[in-house]
Amino acid sequence: MTDYRKINNLVGWVVFLIATTVYVLTLEPTASFWDAGEFIACSYKLLVPHPPGAPFYLLVGRMFSMFASDVTQVAWWVNLLSALCSSFTVLFLFWTITILARKLMVKEGAEPTRGNVLLIMGSGAVGALAYTFSDSAWFSAVEAEVYAMSSFFTAIVFWAILRWEAKVGEAHSDKWLVLIAYLVGLSIGAHLLNLVTIPALAFIYYFRLYKPTLIGGVVAFAISAVIVVAILWGVIPGLPSVAGWFEVFFVNSLGLPFSSGLIVFLILLITAIVIGLRYSIKHNNRILNTALLCFVFVLIGYSSYMIIPIRSSYNPTIDENDPDDILTFVSYLKREQYGDRPLLYGPQYNAQPVDQKEKGPRYVKGKDKYIETKGGVEPIYDSKDKTLLPRIYSDNPQHLDEYRKWVDLREGQAPTFGQNLSFLFNYQLGHMYWRYFLWNFAGRESDVQNAGVLWFGKADPNAPERVLESEARNCFYLLPLLIGILGLIYQVRKDERNAFVIGLLFFFTGIAIALYLNQPPVEPRERDYTFAGSFYAFSIWIGLGVMGLAELVRKGVKNNQAAAGIATVIGLLVPGVMAAEGWDDHDRSDRYQSVDSAKNLLDSCAPNAILFTNGDNDTFPLWYVQEVEGYRTDVRVAVLSYLNTDWYIDQMKRRAYKSEPWPLTLENENYRQGTNDYLPYVERSQVAAGIDLKQYIDLVKQNHPALQVQYGAGTTLLTFPTKNFSLSVDKAKVKAMDIVPDEKKAEIVDRMQWTINKSVLEKKHLIILDLLATNNWERPIYFSTTVNSADFIGLSEYFQLEGLANRVIPVRTTGEGSQGYVNKEVMYENMMKKFQFRNFSREDIFYDENYYRFSANARDKFGKLAAAYLEAGDDARAKEIMDYCFEVMPEKSVPYDYYTPQFIPLYHAIGEEQKAKEIMDSMVQKSTKALDYYFTKGALFDMEIQTNMIILQQLVGIAEELGMDDRAQQLQQQFMQYLQRMRR
Repeated sequence: MTDYRKINNLVGWVVFLIATTVYVLTLEPTASFWDAGEFIACSYKLLVPHPPGAPFYLLVGRMFSMFASDVTQVAWWVNLLSALCSSFTVLFLFWTITILARKLMVKEGAEPTRGNVLLIMGSGAVGALAYTFSDSAWFSAVEAEVYAMSSFFTAIVFWAILRWEAKVGEAHSDKWLVLIAYLVGLSIGAHLLNLVTIPALAFIYYFRLYKPTLIGGVVAFAISAVIVVAILWGVIPGLPSVAGWFEVFFVNSLGLPFSSGLIVFLILLITAIVIGLRYSIKHNNRILNTALLCFVFVLIGYSSYMIIPIRSSYNPTIDENDPDDILTFVSYLKREQYGDRPLLYGPQYNAQPVDQKEKGPRYVKGKDKYIETKGGVEPIYDSKDKTLLPRIYSDNPQHLDEYRKWVDLREGQAPTFGQNLSFLFNYQLGHMYWRYFLWNFAGRESDVQNAGVLWFGKADPNAPERVLESEARNCFYLLPLLIGILGLIYQVRKDERNAFVIGLLFFFTGIAIALYLNQPPVEPRERDYTFAGSFYAFSIWIGLGVMGLAELVRKGVKNNQAAAGIATVIGLLVPGVMAAEGWDDHDRSDRYQSVDSAKNLLDSCAPNAILFTNGDNDTFPLWYVQEVEGYRTDVRVAVLSYLNTDWYIDQMKRRAYKSEPWPLTLENENYRQGTNDYLPYVERSQVAAGIDLKQYIDLVKQNHPALQVQYGAGTTLLTFPTKNFSLSVDKAKVKAMDIVPDEKKAEIVDRMQWTINKSVLEKKHLIILDLLATNNWERPIYFSTTVNSADFIGLSEYFQLEGLANRVIPVRTTGEGSQGYVNKEVMYENMMKKFQFRNFSREDIFYDENYYRFSANARDKFGKLAAAYLEAGDDARAKEIMDYCFEVMPEKSVPYDYYTPQFIPLYHAIGEEQKAKEIMDSMVQKSTKALDYYFTKGALFDMEIQTNMIILQQLVGIAEELGMDDRAQQLQQQFMQYLQRMRR
């Protein structure tokens, strides 16, 4: 036993070392796209990230960040946390497999033979290494995200329940259950996915202590479901909600000071727990005592969440939802800002509300009590418009088009129950779970959004280069899948109970999550990382598949040790193939462009600027470089979607590092939640021709009756009475500030006039208008060029392009689709001297679609800058700019994109006809091949088809413009043929 334990520990740590080495070598050195930048920044300074937060992750991340030698190393150290969490997941997976394998090979109490030991260790190594190199696990292991830590908690609690199972009957064996409860509590501070392991843990407990029966199994499952619900809704938001009720009652009704109700609640809760524990000890009730201790340790683990209101109370620079009191903290925990999706029963997409009801009141902390505000309205639907398992529920127009790709939806007809099930099985399970599953264990076609499964071989003469040469095109030749199925069959034959438990773990960490999420038909990115726990469970079967292989080998090789050795060697080919195929697309060790793009955007802005950004990838890298590296903290980054909330507007009115508070006139009472969330357009004839912006903002501030309209019973809304607005301009001041180039100074207007192109203003638009009215050109105001044009609210004619951002200036540039004026000298200084494109020219580095979106935007701006110089007659500088663009972003590392055709006439105009022809030939060849390929793939790749159709259409126009009549006619014919296919 001692030798076996030593070998088991030694091999486990060797596997851990392999996983750690792999993850460290492929670790991203800085902040990647999506949430990583936010998590690194919030870890480094213990800030408050988006709900529901990840406080335990932040605390540990903060500890790792303290090892950084300078601020540029912080990201690497926080990324290292994910790498170590992932390699510890691999370690505990190894030990889990060896425990299960030993049960299959060795009777309880007996010693394993050498052949047994070799086979058990081989099974553990193969399964653990297969998970190490699986696509989703590897992806999460090399960036600062919570999913690696979530997988670690899944692995350690499952290993711990197996350790408890082995210790049952010994003194103090229940300490393992208490440990599990503590780990579950801690995991809440990383991610809630760990809770879905509880049913599997419950059945291990049930099978170990009770004789299994059908009724007993149902009861065990019901109890596990109650535990999950009790934690998910009872502990996490439930206890704080009750505390919030106490707080409002004691403060508002009894007139006591703030926090008095919270203190009373905590005293009552602790008292109840102490009484319960004393009762269990007095009456020797072991089950009650263990249950109460587990509850206490869940709370101790969950207490990491106290960091959220504590840090929020200090008003940090990132303070999402501002959860600094118990009531806002509850809202934060419930993720109320994200809305709800129907789960088991609810309305379908075409359901029309028959009524509405007010949601429960929302309380805001006032001077000496909590102020009740409106919590919003909730629509009420007729029962005939509801259905079981409503999967086709979103009325978003974009979503409706996507639904039709999966089910035959007819205009005006409600989806049938069968259509809901069809969407569930084909999209939510088939496309959004099983496709990801096969990515990990069969192969992946490419990194293009919605890419399919690669079954056999990587060669495909019909595939475009973007697919065929993608490093993410990985083929595992079904080896992991087949050996995993063999392991499943082997375990079912040898140990039905544990096979059932692993099956539960596989189901609840995969399929059950897909059912719970009820995903809409459009996602901004692939969501495979959500199901890493399920892939962990399947990796157990991959490990046990080695034992199945050994059983097959024994039919020809009678020696057990030899059979074990052969099976292990064959099994190790599986992670070997996965590693060889996956290394190039998972190696992020030299990628910097996410952070460079953030710095480039900030460098597009003048000092002390205000910059409006769009979403996650537009914003989180900016947060990282400002909060961690201290880069350009004079620029105030404002996320447009957040400006629809009162807490975020309040933050804009506070100083942040070198950035002064916003000069807004509207007070909190004018934009508090439930107030001026939406301002509909209701024309007033008196001001139909236009209204002065400052006058309008003043009317809003007064809540003036002239702007009010009745909306529902007893509810009024403010409106905007005209779409035409104007703003007086101090021309002398603007000229003196030198913010307009010399050639445009004569065009500075006395009064800006523009038309808002919307029928409803959101709160964010109202705040932008207030800022324009009160700023008086003191601070530069910019919109990122990636912002949706609908949020420009008609200001685009007053834009001045200075890099990757448009500045609002009092100079009007008219013309069809005008996006303003190019400030050549400022933009040249920014893009050619300040911008960084580290390693973007290297062909050996893999960049996914997110990187290409930002490179396409930068390439577009190089084209616009070159065109501006060409128009001014400076051919030499235009050529310099274009050549530099393709030097830092060459075609081989950054493929030609939607914005590249504009360079063809530019090169042609400066006499570089050969370069222009090369670009056109390359783009024609690649676009036509892409269209031929994606038309065979179906409607899932509409975006790729549309993009390449637009490129081809651009090339037709360019060929005509350049007098290439034969080429233009040929391209036109091709375009029309594709257009007919598109219509079909």
